[in-house]
Amino acid sequence: MTEDDFLDQLGRLPLHPGAQGLRDDSARLGSLILTTDTLVEGVHFLPDDPAGDVAWKLVAVNLSDLAAKGATPVGVLLNYPLGNDAWDQGFLAGLGEALPAFECPLLGGDTVSLPPGAPRVLTLTAIGQSNHAPTRSGARAGDILYVTGTIGDGGAGLTIAKRLAGDPAGLSIARGKTGPADLLAAYRRPQPRLAEGQALARHVHAMMDVSDGVLIDAQRMAVASGLSVTIDLAAIPLSSAYRAFSGDDRAARLAAATAGDDYQLLFAAPPTLTLPVAATAIGRFAPGSGLTLVDGADPLPLPQRLGFEHTG
Repeated sequence: MTEDDFLDQLGRLPLHPGAQGLRDDSARLGSLILTTDTLVEGVHFLPDDPAGDVAWKLVAVNLSDLAAKGATPVGVLLNYPLGNDAWDQGFLAGLGEALPAFECPLLGGDTVSLPPGAPRVLTLTAIGQSNHAPTRSGARAGDILYVTGTIGDGGAGLTIAKRLAGDPAGLSIARGKTGPADLLAAYRRPQPRLAEGQALARHVHAMMDVSDGVLIDAQRMAVASGLSVTIDLAAIPLSSAYRAFSGDDRAARLAAATAGDDYQLLFAAPPTLTLPVAATAIGRFAPGSGLTLVDGADPLPLPQRLGFEHTG
């Protein structure tokens, strides 16, 4: 069963109106925005990732969902599996960095124990406040699809982290490659675009964060909005560090567009809008359905994998 299959069946259960039909990454209760995310060791982070970085990322990915609603963080609830004392202390230190950095205090939570050797499962619930919370389903025909920041850095950082796990000296990265520190930080310590989300929320028709990959997340926005979307691979913004590490050819751009872990904002806005933040136009919505990919003037077949998706 895929994630979409499971959500489809959940949607047949009695739902609170604030669940918005489970078509979004957050729920809404009046002006309160609620979201929850889980990081699983071996799936969302590597066993060798520093505990403090895992704590930062757990906070950041939840706040990224709040950013997509233009929300100001109110607080978080933590569910934590106690285990190795050194790892627990490292996690607490990282949490002590992340919460003040994002002005997001701890509200409470729960602690549990796991069987020895079981992978860590970390869950955080974030609560924010927004009076202008765009959904992912509000895109309109003719809207431009924009993305903030650059794409692919998180995926490249994951590649670096995997290499470091097998090569602690980092020699394989040092030979002929540049920019690993910036890319590694993009994977381990992403920055939720809270300020950009708050600036955009009242002006855009639809918005979500890029967590699973630009292509799959844009497709989800199009499906939720009942539209088609065309994305220009040549327009995908890449950082200089990504270009130096991965290249700038079609294969490198496809890798960036399908990697995920970027936590930038993806939004639909009318072509007449003067954007209040820096962003790059990468596509356009139109009547119909489906995702179309081009590279400048050249039509491209869709890759077999559009992005990350949980499967059973």
